[in-house]
Order: sequence, then C-alpha cells, then structure tokens
Amino acid sequence: MNYVGAIDQGTTSTRFAVVDRGGRIVAVEHREHRQIYPHPGLVEHDPEEIRAATEAVVERAIERAGIARSDLAAVGITNQRETTIAWNRVTGAALHPAIVWQDTRTAPLVERLALEGGSDRFRGKTGLPLATYFSGPKMRWMLDEVPDLARAVDAGDAVFGTIDSWLLWHLTGEHLTDPTNASRTMLMALDTLDWDDSLCSAMGVPRGALPAIRPSVSVFGEGIGVLGGVPVAGVLGDQQAALFGQTCFEPGTAKNTYGTGCFLLLNTGERPIPSTHGLLTTVAYVIDGRPAVYALEGSVAIAGAAVQWLRDGLGIVADTSEVERLASQVSDNGGVYFVPAFNGLFAPYWRADACGVITGLTRYATAAHLARATLEATAYQTNDVVRAMEADSGVAMSTLFVDGGMVANELLMQFQADVLGVPVARPVAAETTVLGAAFAAGLAVGFFSGLDEIRSLWTEQRRWEPSMDPAERGRLLDGWHRAVEKAW
Repeated sequence: MNYVGAIDQGTTSTRFAVVDRGGRIVAVEHREHRQIYPHPGLVEHDPEEIRAATEAVVERAIERAGIARSDLAAVGITNQRETTIAWNRVTGAALHPAIVWQDTRTAPLVERLALEGGSDRFRGKTGLPLATYFSGPKMRWMLDEVPDLARAVDAGDAVFGTIDSWLLWHLTGEHLTDPTNASRTMLMALDTLDWDDSLCSAMGVPRGALPAIRPSVSVFGEGIGVLGGVPVAGVLGDQQAALFGQTCFEPGTAKNTYGTGCFLLLNTGERPIPSTHGLLTTVAYVIDGRPAVYALEGSVAIAGAAVQWLRDGLGIVADTSEVERLASQVSDNGGVYFVPAFNGLFAPYWRADACGVITGLTRYATAAHLARATLEATAYQTNDVVRAMEADSGVAMSTLFVDGGMVANELLMQFQADVLGVPVARPVAAETTVLGAAFAAGLAVGFFSGLDEIRSLWTEQRRWEPSMDPAERGRLLDGWHRAVEKAW
C-alpha cells in the first residue's frame, strides 16, 4: 500500500486527498455544501448532506488517483471544529441540523452560565472562556429546544458529537472523538484529556451521550461502506491539522493560516499554558502512547475579508489578486492605518464593541496607501497575537510557518517578517490541513516511521528574512496601536 488518504471536512466544503509516501497529493476532490441561515445569528449545516458529500469525494478522488481502495494504508480526518450534531444511536439519523461554530443562538445560555464565576468560569480546566463558539452550550441548547431529544438521550437512544464524531460513526460505526476536538467543547479537562463530570454537570450535558476520546494519532476503527476495510486512523481539528501538516512538532514552533481570518497556533510542549493575554489554551495533538502536546491559539477575525471589502465594498480593485500590485505602487503606508474591526476585535483584545477605523488620511493618501494599510493590518494583528503568545508562554518564536490563501502575497509576507523580526517560511505544499490529517493517519499505522520522516517531507518554497530597522518597526507598531485605541 503506497498511499494514505485524508478527509478535510470544512465549513464550506469537503475534500478528500490521496497522498503518496513522499507527502505529495496525487489526487484531490472537493464538494461544497449549503450554508443555512434560518434567522440572523443562526448558522446551520445539513449533516446528511455533509455525510453524502464525504462519501462522494472519497469515491471520486480514489477514482481520479487511479488506485483501488485497498491501496490506502489508512485514512485520516480533519474537520471544522465546534460544529455540533445530535443523532439517533440506532439509525444514525441526525435529529437536528448541525449548529455551526459561528452560530450565536447560545448567547443567552452563555450569559446565564457567566453569572456564576464570570466568563472565565471554566478556563482553569478547559483553557477556554465562556463563548457561543464552543460545542458544550450548543449541546445544552439542543437538549432544551429540540423536541424529545432530552428524553432520547436519557434513554440512551441519542448521542452528541462534533463533525469528526459524526463522520467516524458513519465510516466506522464507532462513537469516538479526539482530544483536539474534545478540547473545544468546554466539557473536557486539559489535564486528564477526558470528559469532566463537574463540567458536564454545570453545562447540563449527560456524559453518557458523549463520544469516547482516543489519541489523535491512533487507529479509530476499520472503515465500512465507502472505506470498507481501510483503517480510519488520525483525527485532528482543522487548525491543529495545519499545525501538524506544517511539522510544528517542537515547542516554540508556530503556524499561521491566512484566510478570511487568521488562526495562529504555537506549540507549547507537554503542558497546557494558561493564558492571561487573551488567548485560548488547547490540545495540539496526542500521539498514542506519548504525552499530549498543547498549544496556545489566537484568532484574528478579519484578514482576507478586509481585502474582499476593498473589492466589494469600495471597488478599489476588481479582483483581490490586484491588491498586491496596487499596494506595491507606494513604498510605505503614507501614515495610513486600517483597523478592520468589522465584527469587533478578537485576540488579544476581545473587544466586541470595536468598530473599523482608518486613521492618518490626508490629501497625500491614495488608493495604493489604503491597499498597503489593509495588507499591513493583517501583519500587525498577527504580531499582536504572537507577542501575547510569547508573554504567556515565555517561549520566543524562532520562525513563523505560514499557509492559506493570502501567503501568495509576497509583499504581505515580507512585511510580516519585518514586523515580527523573525523569518516567515512558506511550504511548497499549500494544503497543510489535509496533509496534517494524512500524516497523522500514516503515522498511526506505520506508513510513516515517525515524526522525523514526516518532518523530512516538509519542503520550504520561500523564506522571508526580516530586514526592517528596529526603530522603524517600533514607529510603525506605535502608530498601529494608537489606531487600535480609536476602534472603541
């Protein structure tokens, strides 16, 4: 068997990739699924549509690769995190649409939970603040609002899970999850890597309805149906999979995924580090038989979305690919700063009341200056998260590994290196999330011999070294922070 496969079930689409022993993607297939908005603030997916899409892309990618199912040594899963489903234990049928991670219907419940102990009530055990983002409140909402669900759960006829669990159920018949996904529920204790009775009780979610937690890099079961006979081995939440795909296996290594927003994870080693600077403490991965590896995570709400706004909202560019060319027409930002707080500011500020701000406008300023300020805003926000991570962890970042759509923008990548004062490295393979799942699956079944072999498969395409004078860096960052203070 010369291949491993990986399912990447994301927020807008599902992909399946076939990966060879050299870590190269030899075939990939993807299918989008609907985004359902029943009311403002509510976001749902159809679990059956996701299941069907997964089966379809698996079959099509195997066909496209020209191989048989039996040529796959194992298949891994990576998934959108926090999105939550309830289903019938006997039939496997979903009992309600999936409640997606962006959904805010649990806000009243979160507010009630915060009345005792505040928003950090569970942070000591979970590494997470109380927020609508996470899965536990979604489960509680379902128990309260979905007819007959609470009774079915009490009778043992209904279960809960995140997207990985939903897929594992239908691909293996097992009710399982891994610590990277379980750590985003607010129901798992970071130190035990198991469901915590006190957390389940406080949230009102019966522990018996939750999946068993298995190491991220382990065999979860033998495939059935479309994966009949193929081990399903290796499960990671999407951002952790990107960390694994970037081979960030050592403490102090970090990756940033530049998309609509940014997700930055820093490997902090074998102990969870509590954050006092607005970050999340989470599980990076767990290899069967080894201690857990933890991470600090910081999220930026608006990165690529700000470039889309230049196109759609202002009409400054006709296509987002034109922004780099436009921004390159000027040598600096001309004193213009753009704080893209369209939906408030995430880490490390966590200001829901923040609004977008453009400062420093003069008659000298042009569309090129605004384009440059937009790109620089992504780098500044990333720098804010990195400095918070260093303050929390005491670990100085040595290199930032980058992936996502915006890393094709070389002006942004050079400015990112300059602002951080550390090198920025882009890999040859852009599909780091799906590769992370493939690497985890292959490692679990011995297809890859160990982390050293996986590390050898990571190939650098381009590296940007910092070249900015430290005094200039300080001046620019001072201007950015003054602009941020005007956002609320």
